[in-house]
Amino acid sequence: MLKTLKMLREAAGKVRGGRGKLTEVPVWSILGEIPKVTLRDCVDAYLKDPACRALVDFLADQTVGMGFYTSVDSKYAYAEKAKEAVDGFCERVNLDGLLQICAREIIAAGNSFWEKIEPDRLEDLRIIPLTSVKSIVRDQHGNVEAYVLSQDHSEKTVSPERIIHWRWNPVNGEAFGSGLLRTLLESYPTPSGARMSFLEMKARIERIMPEIFEKYAGPDEIWIFHEASEQEISTAQALLKSKPKAGARFIYSKPAEVKTVQIDPRARFEAYIEHIWNQFIIGGETPIPKLISTPGFTEASARAAVEVAERKVMALQRFMKRIVEREIFALIVEQAGYDPRKAAIRLNWGIPEKPEINIADLLKAAEQNLISPEEFRNIVRKIGWELKEPSQ
Repeated sequence: MLKTLKMLREAAGKVRGGRGKLTEVPVWSILGEIPKVTLRDCVDAYLKDPACRALVDFLADQTVGMGFYTSVDSKYAYAEKAKEAVDGFCERVNLDGLLQICAREIIAAGNSFWEKIEPDRLEDLRIIPLTSVKSIVRDQHGNVEAYVLSQDHSEKTVSPERIIHWRWNPVNGEAFGSGLLRTLLESYPTPSGARMSFLEMKARIERIMPEIFEKYAGPDEIWIFHEASEQEISTAQALLKSKPKAGARFIYSKPAEVKTVQIDPRARFEAYIEHIWNQFIIGGETPIPKLISTPGFTEASARAAVEVAERKVMALQRFMKRIVEREIFALIVEQAGYDPRKAAIRLNWGIPEKPEINIADLLKAAEQNLISPEEFRNIVRKIGWELKEPSQ
């Protein structure tokens, strides 16, 4: 209660003319800022729309799919021991698996939230479900004071020291980041009325498609019986309702005809559908769905499409690398009793490159006793030589 009153007083002071030094935050944000597009909507779009999932998974796999390894380039005496501490922690908490989930959340929703267990002595990391994050409380300077979580009809406040907030592409100083699906999900007002989101446009078109197919693939028919009595028409109606249209055959002694309702050939919607799909691809910032769904792409076009996506991938990799090194690696090294700045443990994406071994140089090193016979045998075994164990 006291904390709430304090927050209200600060908000009132800001209304009277107080200003932040770095970022001026709206008054309502003191009581908690919510994302412009709910994180639940982003999760639903990823799970339920094939195109959304495809663009998110492609960028995520390109960003973190190859895995990572750590390296140290320092003359610090304890650098290798610090690296061992970091490698042990990464294996224990399955950091590679956590980053796979994190990349998808960042790309789709612009945010991912990890809880440190515990902040004072980091032993584990837990990803907080996106749908449980309700709001972020900031002070008048834009500094985060608390994260409000809501789950099972209850709320709790978590201090920022416990949270690693992966905030990708914050717009206009917002507390939350902006993922690729935000632009596809967000509507905005226009002079002629609110424009629905592109994802809703796409969903409406897809919802109507089965109805059009059912209506015009088996079109409505008008059966006209000339000079038929009411009794004969009733009998024919009952017969038509009892028999399927496909393959039905009728014999009638009086003139009759069947007229079908056809779609107007002038109604051409291809250009409109293509426009919505193109806007969807542009908003997803990766041409891969277009590459898969559109015929006629050459190998050169496919290569150019992948190169465009690589720029986005590199930016995401830099973003994630810096947060891991600053928020996780540095803390683990410090807990192990070493200096994080001197150890300089780095995260590298991909598989470490093994140096190429020249057999002639290796033999010369063995002749000059630069390496022992046992070391020589171990090295050549690793490159595929089959050696028997030496006799005693």
